Amino acid sequence: MFSPNFNDCMQRKLIRSTGALAMLAAATALFGYRNETVEGPSKKPLYAPIEAKDVKLPAGFSATVLATDLGATRHMAVGKNGDMYVKLSKLKDGKGIYLLRDTNGDGAIDEQKLFGDYPGTGIAIKNGYLYSSSNKGVFRYKLNEKDEIIDFDKPENIVSGLADHGRDNAKPITLDNNGNIYVTVGSYNDNCREAGSAKGMSPCTILDSAGGIWRFKAGQQNQQFADGTRYATGVKNAVGIDWDNKTNALYATSHGRGKFDDMYPQYYTPKHSAELPSETLYRLKEGDDAGWPYIYYDHFQHKKMLAPEYGGDGKKTGGEKAVDPLVAFPAHLGPNALIFYTGNMFPARYRNGAFIAFHSQSAELKKGYLVAFVPFVNGKPGKWEIFADNFAGTDLVKPTGPIQHRPCGLAQGPDGALYVTDDLNGTIFKIAYKKK
Repeated sequence: MFSPNFNDCMQRKLIRSTGALAMLAAATALFGYRNETVEGPSKKPLYAPIEAKDVKLPAGFSATVLATDLGATRHMAVGKNGDMYVKLSKLKDGKGIYLLRDTNGDGAIDEQKLFGDYPGTGIAIKNGYLYSSSNKGVFRYKLNEKDEIIDFDKPENIVSGLADHGRDNAKPITLDNNGNIYVTVGSYNDNCREAGSAKGMSPCTILDSAGGIWRFKAGQQNQQFADGTRYATGVKNAVGIDWDNKTNALYATSHGRGKFDDMYPQYYTPKHSAELPSETLYRLKEGDDAGWPYIYYDHFQHKKMLAPEYGGDGKKTGGEKAVDPLVAFPAHLGPNALIFYTGNMFPARYRNGAFIAFHSQSAELKKGYLVAFVPFVNGKPGKWEIFADNFAGTDLVKPTGPIQHRPCGLAQGPDGALYVTDDLNGTIFKIAYKKK
């Protein structure tokens, strides 16, 4: 639950108030340890779950705060046994992955462990392994018959040598059913301009090692970048990726480029820069090119437009051979996670649809920090909608304080609940549905 009172500075702590939040704050103090289990006949929770009343949801849904102050929480995976694995983009006590466990089924976390000595974003469970990415590679941990990690200290090295230039260096991952793992290598440059110039590099050599999604063998150790296949290119920074088993295809949400008006005021106004380019959802097959940096998508004109670095003026179209997005969203929302829902807890209309976590806001629309839903019927997307809103905890039109939460990761639990991570305050939300 969010407090109406705000600190004067942007601290990475959940704002605490009296009552229920005071109880949550007391539990938060316990999260300073690398490995802790509360023992006893009836284990006391490390956290007392708190209803997140300020999160706006459709009728019948409710949100609960399971934990907070975990650090820079990014993507998340939940095992068949309910174990929650959360990746950190910054190390906490020298470790980069949280294991959170509810050992007695009461809905509260009563056991935790930090492991993995590398920061990163990507994490996934597949075929008896937990896969996790650093900013340069991918590792995996073998699970036992109880779906628990056998050896926390000796992960297998699956891929190394991926480009890491500091900016947009997250390596999100997803796996198909044919033994392949897909890894995003985002572009470290916003528009591939020549140094000191408004002109774009042609060809854009960044695409040789970034700005796309690469495929590797999920079960083969010690692969290098050169061992992978560039599955799709021209995807600037696909932080949200997921393999959908229903359509047997790879989907990705890509961040659009930044401002236009700084270098091209003759073509673009500040308003244009606030509204464009679109954030995009793609279905990608091997060999696809989404067109970055040569083009961008304009959701007002419903067209692929030639980028100004390559002769565009806001009117010229381009990218005739580039794949079209399935769905286009307002600019600068920051789609950071994508998951296709396969559970049975939510109403039937949500099954096989896509949830997307948006990490930022559209300054023009004053919307953001939300989870969206895209319905799919027979593989075709419908109109997107806001599913969970007000993670910001403040009015984006007339803010009364700093942003409280930024949705970053999504995961589905074995019971069909939806988990949402927040990388601003390290909060884990659980969204459930109950028929009236």
